[in-house]
Amino acid sequence: MYPKAYIDYLVHFHGDRDYFECHEILEEQWKRDGRKREWLILIQIAVAFYHYRRGNSSGALRLIKRARTLLEEARGMIRRLGLDEKELAVLLEEAAERIARGEPYESIELPIRDRSLYEQCQAACAERQLVWGQASDLTDIDLVDKHRRCDRSDVIAAREQKKRAKAEGA
Repeated sequence: MYPKAYIDYLVHFHGDRDYFECHEILEEQWKRDGRKREWLILIQIAVAFYHYRRGNSSGALRLIKRARTLLEEARGMIRRLGLDEKELAVLLEEAAERIARGEPYESIELPIRDRSLYEQCQAACAERQLVWGQASDLTDIDLVDKHRRCDRSDVIAAREQKKRAKAEGA
């Protein structure tokens, strides 16, 4: 019923709290699936919490606000992904307030309303020997600073190409 990439996203989001991997997995799904907003919302949430955990409050706040704005336009899409869109909106608002007040990072759980999806994710988590809902290990530098350990040269090159094309077209 749900794409494997989405299940993997949820397992990483709630199991090992690997938000960087959440972004990577869902970005591929987003590209394959016609760049639908619901995937972008979830990508932005993962990246926001990646930044929040690293102490980049301005980046985290900016992305949570973007995700919140997109959510207003895509509530039905989020509902079809088995999430409670109203609860998600509240969760994002509360996270934005905590970030704005300078409060330390806290792991969250996305509001999964589809019991079957929840059970499927729980099983996938257990299969990977992960504990669903455990707090992020803030001492795991490989997790917290994962972007520093990955080859992102293709992403950087694509961004530079986009900047050049925009500058030439301006």
